[in-house]
Amino acid sequence: MRLATTLLAGALAAAAFSGVAAQALPACPVIVSHGGYPTGPDPWERDQLRAPNNFKAVDSLIAQGSGGFEADVQLTKVAAGSDGSVSGKAVMWHNTSTNGLDGVKKNITDVYWSSGSDKLQGRTLQRGPYRGEGVYSLRQWLDHVGSRGAYAELEIKPETKVFLINGSASVKAKAWSEITDPVRERYRTQAITVYSHDPDIAAALKSRVAAGAFPAVLGGGPSWPDTVKWEEPPPSWSGNAASWQANLATAPKRVATSWTADYKKWLAGRCA
Repeated sequence: MRLATTLLAGALAAAAFSGVAAQALPACPVIVSHGGYPTGPDPWERDQLRAPNNFKAVDSLIAQGSGGFEADVQLTKVAAGSDGSVSGKAVMWHNTSTNGLDGVKKNITDVYWSSGSDKLQGRTLQRGPYRGEGVYSLRQWLDHVGSRGAYAELEIKPETKVFLINGSASVKAKAWSEITDPVRERYRTQAITVYSHDPDIAAALKSRVAAGAFPAVLGGGPSWPDTVKWEEPPPSWSGNAASWQANLATAPKRVATSWTADYKKWLAGRCA
């Protein structure tokens, strides 16, 4: 009887210790995948188009442990036609030009989405892990990410400034609607945040939120603890270990990384 009591007490103590240990671990953050872009001279020559701006990238990274994506919003040419209508499309693309796609190389802001011999719609990636994938509109991409239950962090690229900030009244209205409307239609039921590195665009976003012209989705983005600079082929993740640990100690809700699979493995046993 005494032995049974001792064993029971030991089991209860072990269970209690296990519970305390589990409680001591921070909550696991949502992994927000960033594609990785080379640094140094002429990075576009080495870029493997890893940004999660297409369906194949999204699905592949979710399989590796991702729960969200930092992706890039560009605008195709926004211009008024002879009939007074204004064309233009918000699309998911990282680079300034169509470098890496089939067809004639031109700046994204100089091509139309669905008209002209050099239109963007229908072009495909010519290199990298997502070769053969296409370019998607912001609406298409948000719908796919939403269908996977994932979070979306949208960077409004500085190239869009030519339309959003410097365009005519009609061009500005169309350009902003291409970004605002898809977000407004979804942000209540889908986790979305928006930002821009361009100070003028960032200021315009804040002003529009304050005026009620843009959803209040400018906060809540991920932390960025990666310290190793990306290159092709990809460098080892291990140089990030110290910064990952320091960041995890702050109990971040979302963490952006270019090493999705490695970060997922690294988190094992470090969070609950």
